[in-house]
Amino acid sequence: MSPTAALSPFVAGTWRLAERGWSAAQTLRWIEATAEAGVSSFDHADIYGGYTVEALFGDALALAPGLRQRLQLVSKCGIRLAGHPRGAARVKHYDTSRAHIVASVEQSLRELHTDRLDLLLIHRPDPLLDAAEVAATVADLKRDGKILAFGVSNFSPAQFALLDTHTPLATNQIELHPLRREPLHDGTLDQLQQRGLRPMVWSPLAGGRLLGGDESPDAQRVRWVLGSIAARLGVAPATVAYAWLLRHPTRPHPLIGSMRPEGLQEALAALTLTLDAQTWAELWQAGAGQALP
Repeated sequence: MSPTAALSPFVAGTWRLAERGWSAAQTLRWIEATAEAGVSSFDHADIYGGYTVEALFGDALALAPGLRQRLQLVSKCGIRLAGHPRGAARVKHYDTSRAHIVASVEQSLRELHTDRLDLLLIHRPDPLLDAAEVAATVADLKRDGKILAFGVSNFSPAQFALLDTHTPLATNQIELHPLRREPLHDGTLDQLQQRGLRPMVWSPLAGGRLLGGDESPDAQRVRWVLGSIAARLGVAPATVAYAWLLRHPTRPHPLIGSMRPEGLQEALAALTLTLDAQTWAELWQAGAGQALP
């Protein structure tokens, strides 16, 4: 069984939570409604919202302590931002030292008002990553019950393999959509399928570019094909885009960036929509601007 099996099929992204300007009570209502709809997993990172999002989410959870038992909390660490007291950096850089990982996890636990993270990810590949040091740090955090599983985000197959030889990785959170198809062909998804692991997918709608705003030829082609398929199947274009991801045999966990109820329902509708191989290839071809070789 994949280590991410405990996650809900879709994962709610919190990256833009601070931009909502919600009170703790309003944030709690969003968390409850999202979980009630079947999305009980929430994706965080220590740096989101300029290091503010985890505290905003945690303040909401503090209003309903029992809710934590129904949720799965994911967080990421390893980026230090410049110009912020918590980042304490002259320049933005990556830090996967034991001291930074432990400090980040401890801070996340405090701000989220929880005693554990269901999944911790290294946010970006660190050229100075010491795999043995990271593995020892992860082992201690797991022993102490502070993290239940460990993975990475945005790692290449070689970077994943290096760390995986020192500590078992649960997932690789990657960017994947018809405008970014590289993980389908560079070994990233092959590696995960070989290991029986499910990827997490960030920006599944290309930051909204699949639905509008991007007038580049590639985006326009994908948008037109999405609309054509959606009309044919009687669903929303976003539902087709999510179904395109779910069609892959690794059974990805897409992140939902939208906090609108309608966006949530469009995503969940993809769980009952299976694209045939020809329809899947239509979208691949639209993104590539050419037929499959």
